[in-house]
Parts: sequence; structure tokens; C-alpha cells
Amino acid sequence: MNAHERIGAAIGAANARGEPAVVAYLTAGFPSRERFQSDLRRIAAAADVIEIGVPFTDPMADGMTIQRSSRIALEQGVSLRWILGELEALSPPLDTPLLLMSYLNPLLAFGLEPLARAAERAAVAGLIVPDLPFDEGEALHETLAARGLALVQMVTPVTTEERLERICARSQGFLYAVTATGTTGRTVRVPVEVTDYLDRVRRHARIPVCAGFGIRSREQLERLRGHVDGVVVGSALVEVLERGEDPAEWLHTLRGRAGF
Repeated sequence: MNAHERIGAAIGAANARGEPAVVAYLTAGFPSRERFQSDLRRIAAAADVIEIGVPFTDPMADGMTIQRSSRIALEQGVSLRWILGELEALSPPLDTPLLLMSYLNPLLAFGLEPLARAAERAAVAGLIVPDLPFDEGEALHETLAARGLALVQMVTPVTTEERLERICARSQGFLYAVTATGTTGRTVRVPVEVTDYLDRVRRHARIPVCAGFGIRSREQLERLRGHVDGVVVGSALVEVLERGEDPAEWLHTLRGRAGF
């Protein structure tokens, strides 16, 4: 099984249990570098996929919570190279598929081919790059695909039908359906327009669809049931870590005793 296929398999396993998958986000090195590996393990105990944020000085898609966590991580010297080293050093490695969420500049500075080699060594299954336009992503897509790694694509409520079809044809792992235009962290109501949009995305998608941006409550998850294969939980989980609470316990509560 290729690395990117592990993502879909993990999401499918959650669906087979009767629940949408949970893709859990944390900013690498927040709240402290020393806790990074232990936080990963706690989150892996309750999530199906983990999205690891590479801190960046100008995170254009992120709201105040993730901006704040990125600043604190950067002040501790967290970098893409450090993150990959920490992941490679995990012993034993995690069974939960790992994704890196990074803006484009750190990836270009690292070099695409060296990045793909290092990601493979670190057991990273794929990348999410919010500021990489779909039409300019071929080089990264091909470099990652040569090593079986996914480039997860994002769509929004304003993505046209034609463009949605093209994005769905090239996405791997899962398709990231942004629930609303704007930045992360704002609580998103789930009116019928959102569920209609997610249903439209699923009709085009050949792989699982996960909804993200503003997902932070069990009520939202209940509303999304049947419209997506999974959800991405970001800012709310970062706030749990910020408060010093147990992320696994919070995720279990979010999902409910028997799933959601």
C-alpha cells in the first residue's frame, strides 16, 4: 500500500465503524518543542489522520489561534527540517497516517526532491499546501507521487463545476472541502447551503471528502453526518493544547462514546 493510500484506508476504516473520520490538526512544536512527540501520540490515540502544521510567519489561510501557535513555535526554533527529524526519530512509529500542512515558501527553500525524500523517511503520507494554486502544482504533485505521497487538494464553495472536476481527478488521500471562504477558526454554522455544497463535492470526488474550517463541536459533526467522509478539526484542538488539556480526551468527547 502506497503512503497516500494509507490515508484513504484510515478514513474508510472509520466509515466502516459507522462514523466520519477525524483529521486532527496541531501546530508542530506548540505549545512546546519538548511535548511534540508526546502530543502526537496522544492525538493518534483518538484521531484517524493527523495534520501537522509547519509554522510560518504569514499563514494567510489561518485565523488568530493558529497564527498565535505558529508564532510561539517559531520563537522556539521550530522549522520544517526540525519537524521532519522529529518524525523520523519517532520510535515506535505511529500507525496513524501523518500529513504536513505547509505554505509553499518553506517547501521551496527545502527543495522539492529533498523534501520528498525526507518526508518518505519520516513516514509522512502527504502534504497540504493552502497557497499553492492548483494550476501551478504539477511539479510538487509529480515529485511526491513518484514516492507514493499525496498532494491533498482543497476546494471551496465558490469552486466551479469544471474546476472541481479537474481538482478531483488529481487529488490523492482525501479531498479537503473548505466549508466557508475566509480563514480558519471561526465557528461555522452548517446551513443547507453548506450540506448541498458538500454533497456536490462528493458527487465529483473519487476519494474521501473531508470538511474543514470552523469545525469544533459535536453538533456540527451530527449536522455533517452523511454529507462527508470525515472532518478536519484544527483551531479548536490547538486551543485544547493551549489550555493544557488532554487532546485525546477532548477528541473522544467530540466523537461521542460510540462515535458520532
